[in-house]
Amino acid sequence: MSDHREIAVTVNGRRYREAASDRMLLSDFLRQRLGLTGTHVGCEHGVCGSCTVHLEGAAVRSCLLLAAQADGTELRTVEGLASGDRLHPLQEAFREHFALQCGFCTPGILMAALDFLAHNPTPTRREIAEMLSGHLCRCTGYAPIIDAIAAVAGTGTTPEVTS
Repeated sequence: MSDHREIAVTVNGRRYREAASDRMLLSDFLRQRLGLTGTHVGCEHGVCGSCTVHLEGAAVRSCLLLAAQADGTELRTVEGLASGDRLHPLQEAFREHFALQCGFCTPGILMAALDFLAHNPTPTRREIAEMLSGHLCRCTGYAPIIDAIAAVAGTGTTPEVTS
């Protein structure tokens, strides 16, 4: 009995079919097998949020899922946010509001914020802060991140959750 299986996924609109061990985490599959290194791995316990991606349109912690669990699904990673050279409105707002410093937490926060805004398009600053409570950022103090997400919510320019 093999401890590897072939995983077929669609990530950011592109179809992939790659081998993965039965115990390989989805975060490691994305980074190591598919070369999508925008998904960061911090705690490997689902606490820090840096590995957040979309699975079938919903934000999930990729370090808490096995790659095999994603077989046959559609995923979206931070690499799928921009459209060519045009940044996603959330990415642009993060840049404009200085909402990133080292950038390690940023991909997970962007993916979580996109899902959050799809379900709550006009959040209060407090609701944004509550959403961010599931993400660890050691650099910004969160205020610029809240400013950026609030700015996008105020413009109503957040595109749909799925690609």
